[in-house]
Amino acid sequence: MDDNTIICRCEDITWGEIRKQLDKGYTTLDEIKRITRAGMGPCQGKTCRRVLMHAIARYLNKKVEEVSLSTFRPPTKPILLGILAGEKND
Repeated sequence: MDDNTIICRCEDITWGEIRKQLDKGYTTLDEIKRITRAGMGPCQGKTCRRVLMHAIARYLNKKVEEVSLSTFRPPTKPILLGILAGEKND
Protein backbone atom coordinates (compact mmCIF):
# COMPACT_ATOMS: atom_id res chain seq x y z
CA MET A 1 0.00 0.00 0.00
CA ASP A 2 1.30 3.46 -0.87
CA ASP A 3 2.21 5.71 2.08
CA ASN A 4 -0.06 8.46 0.69
CA THR A 5 -3.16 6.26 0.76
CA ILE A 6 -5.79 7.84 3.01
CA ILE A 7 -6.98 5.38 5.65
CA CYS A 8 -9.13 7.73 7.77
CA ARG A 9 -10.93 10.31 5.66
CA CYS A 10 -12.40 12.21 8.60
CA GLU A 11 -9.00 12.90 10.17
CA ASP A 12 -7.00 12.74 6.89
CA ILE A 13 -4.67 10.02 8.21
CA THR A 14 -2.49 8.23 5.67
CA TRP A 15 -1.08 4.72 5.64
CA GLY A 16 2.39 6.28 5.96
CA GLU A 17 1.46 7.89 9.30
CA ILE A 18 0.02 4.62 10.58
CA ARG A 19 2.97 2.56 9.31
CA LYS A 20 5.41 4.85 11.15
CA GLN A 21 3.61 4.12 14.41
CA LEU A 22 3.58 0.40 13.67
CA ASP A 23 7.34 0.62 13.02
CA LYS A 24 7.71 2.17 16.50
CA GLY A 25 5.97 -0.83 18.07
CA TYR A 26 2.41 0.42 18.48
CA THR A 27 0.43 -2.52 17.19
CA THR A 28 -3.08 -2.39 18.64
CA LEU A 29 -6.00 -0.53 17.17
CA ASP A 30 -6.38 1.47 20.40
CA GLU A 31 -2.73 2.59 20.33
CA ILE A 32 -2.88 3.62 16.68
CA LYS A 33 -6.17 5.41 17.29
CA ARG A 34 -4.82 7.39 20.27
CA ILE A 35 -1.60 8.41 18.56
CA THR A 36 -2.88 9.23 15.07
CA ARG A 37 -6.58 10.02 15.76
CA ALA A 38 -7.56 7.52 13.05
CA GLY A 39 -11.16 6.56 13.74
CA MET A 40 -11.84 9.54 15.99
CA GLY A 41 -13.50 11.83 13.45
CA PRO A 42 -17.20 12.49 12.92
CA CYS A 43 -17.90 8.92 11.75
CA GLN A 44 -16.19 7.47 14.88
CA GLY A 45 -14.45 4.80 12.80
CA LYS A 46 -17.51 3.51 10.99
CA THR A 47 -15.79 4.23 7.68
CA CYS A 48 -12.15 3.38 8.43
CA ARG A 49 -12.10 0.85 11.28
CA ARG A 50 -12.22 -2.20 8.99
CA VAL A 51 -9.61 -0.77 6.60
CA LEU A 52 -7.36 0.09 9.53
CA MET A 53 -7.73 -3.38 11.06
CA HIS A 54 -6.90 -5.05 7.74
CA ALA A 55 -3.86 -2.79 7.29
CA ILE A 56 -2.58 -3.55 10.80
CA ALA A 57 -3.14 -7.29 10.30
CA ARG A 58 -1.31 -7.25 6.97
CA TYR A 59 1.62 -5.33 8.51
CA LEU A 60 1.84 -7.81 11.41
CA ASN A 61 1.32 -10.87 9.18
CA LYS A 62 -1.74 -11.83 11.21
CA LYS A 63 -5.36 -12.58 10.48
CA VAL A 64 -7.80 -9.71 10.99
CA GLU A 65 -9.46 -11.72 13.75
CA GLU A 66 -6.18 -11.61 15.69
CA VAL A 67 -6.13 -7.79 15.78
CA SER A 68 -7.90 -6.64 18.92
CA LEU A 69 -10.88 -4.34 18.53
CA SER A 70 -10.70 -0.88 19.99
CA THR A 71 -12.43 -0.14 23.27
CA PHE A 72 -15.95 1.21 22.87
CA ARG A 73 -16.93 3.72 25.51
CA PRO A 74 -20.35 5.04 26.51
CA PRO A 75 -21.26 8.73 26.28
CA THR A 76 -19.49 10.96 28.81
CA LYS A 77 -22.64 11.41 30.87
CA PRO A 78 -25.85 9.40 31.21
CA ILE A 79 -28.66 10.28 28.82
CA LEU A 80 -32.31 9.71 29.69
CA LEU A 81 -34.05 7.40 27.23
CA GLY A 82 -36.91 9.88 27.03
CA ILE A 83 -34.58 12.48 25.57
CA LEU A 84 -33.46 10.03 22.91
CA ALA A 85 -37.09 9.17 22.19
CA GLY A 86 -37.92 12.84 21.68
CA GLU A 87 -39.94 13.46 24.85
CA LYS A 88 -40.01 17.04 26.01
CA ASN A 89 -38.98 17.87 29.57
CA ASP A 90 -40.90 20.65 31.31
